[in-house]
Amino acid sequence: MKPAAARGLLLSSLCLALCCRGGARGSPTSDNHEWKKLIMVHHWPVTVCKEVEKDCRDPPDYWTIHGLWPDRAEECNGSWPFNFEEIKDLLPEMKMYWPDVIHPLNHSHFWKHEWEKHGTCAAQLDALNSQKKYFGGSLGLYEKLELNSILQKLGIKPSINYYQISDIKDALASMYGVVPKVQCLPPKQGEEVQTIGQIELCFTKDLRLRNCTEPGELGESGRAWGPGLEVCEDGPAFYPPPPQSAR
Repeated sequence: MKPAAARGLLLSSLCLALCCRGGARGSPTSDNHEWKKLIMVHHWPVTVCKEVEKDCRDPPDYWTIHGLWPDRAEECNGSWPFNFEEIKDLLPEMKMYWPDVIHPLNHSHFWKHEWEKHGTCAAQLDALNSQKKYFGGSLGLYEKLELNSILQKLGIKPSINYYQISDIKDALASMYGVVPKVQCLPPKQGEEVQTIGQIELCFTKDLRLRNCTEPGELGESGRAWGPGLEVCEDGPAFYPPPPQSAR
């Protein structure tokens, strides 16, 4: 399938992914929390463990969900607490694709954080206006974006050799038709290059893929979505393989 045709099919599938999931009752959020785009954040578990300087036990060897985040809005409804019962039927997929990499025995704390900080803002959209819709819709987007498969098809695999960030962004843009954002851990003392940590794909409010940064938007230099992450510098980067001892 040609890239253009694939992108058209992908857009249709993404809309279907959100329309078909969820269905639980929603609640309003505050009108004072304005945002313009949704950011589907994938993170690389090996880098997550490095970021927090924690020797994670057997981290997944595939990209997992960090979150689905509205830009410029957080904690939009403090009176709408996380309710684990609303997503119990999503549990197998949540554990597989949205795990707490750092605390694998207590996933629900991570999900609670994501709902209260980001989900209550995303719920301004009818397609995401309940906990079941938010988490189910996020899973649907993750599955339809197929980042893991796309990277494999592009020949971008964890390696001891380095990649050029511009090559990764250009390759992903050729498949998705939009420019993603790639975040890295800056090199620590004794390291040669930055380490790839997150890949973000962005959506409009009507859930269409869009560039993560458009001309005229506020620059994102130095902005981080994690304790040590930064927008990757142009140049070489390390995409670390999972520890061999874990497999």
